[in-house]
Amino acid sequence: MKWEVFAQPSYTALKVELDPGEEIIAEPGAYLMNKGELQVDTSTMGVLSAFKRAFLGGESFFLNKFRAVTKSELWLVPSYPGDIRYIQLSPATRFYVQDGAFLAMHGNIKIDVAWRGVRGLLAQGEIFWLKLEGAGGVWVSSYGAIVEKEVGINEVFRVDNNHLVAMTDMRWKITKLGGLKTFFLGGEGLIVEVEGPGKIYIQTRSLPMLAKLIADLIPKR
Repeated sequence: MKWEVFAQPSYTALKVELDPGEEIIAEPGAYLMNKGELQVDTSTMGVLSAFKRAFLGGESFFLNKFRAVTKSELWLVPSYPGDIRYIQLSPATRFYVQDGAFLAMHGNIKIDVAWRGVRGLLAQGEIFWLKLEGAGGVWVSSYGAIVEKEVGINEVFRVDNNHLVAMTDMRWKITKLGGLKTFFLGGEGLIVEVEGPGKIYIQTRSLPMLAKLIADLIPKR
């Protein structure tokens, strides 16, 4: 299997070259085009897990599996303008992915929903994230470019909740940036504070901020 990402970081597309028998699992609506003969199957990847993804994590109940019958080329795209990043997983690793950031995966990976706790409720409602475990690889997408940061042992990073795309399993908490004056008047809201060792993936733009800007331009009735 070979893959390549085009048109980074604004209108990114993923091209995956598949040998016969290789397969990719992708979110619904990600298909752009293909070359060669592909067998397509739509499934839940486990009914209980799919139920939690759909009704708790906000993801689709179904996923599409593309299996190469002949040597093939598959193109996938995310639903909004932004970047695509590949994350390699091993049985010893566990990744958490923000709602809507999952694009595709390959290998023996279990996809489930993780509870972020009551603290997550305060962080713009993101109380459930996708939890990915196993051996293989995952492609995540973002709104804006993706910045990858290594978090060292006992090192602390603070990230706006709406900019955090994915992270490894590490210590974290919801807090605020600065004092109450900054929280209420500075427009910064709540943030996620993570403590290493681990890795975080950050997107350079915020969809809620874009939605707010658009809403401000719509005439009030």
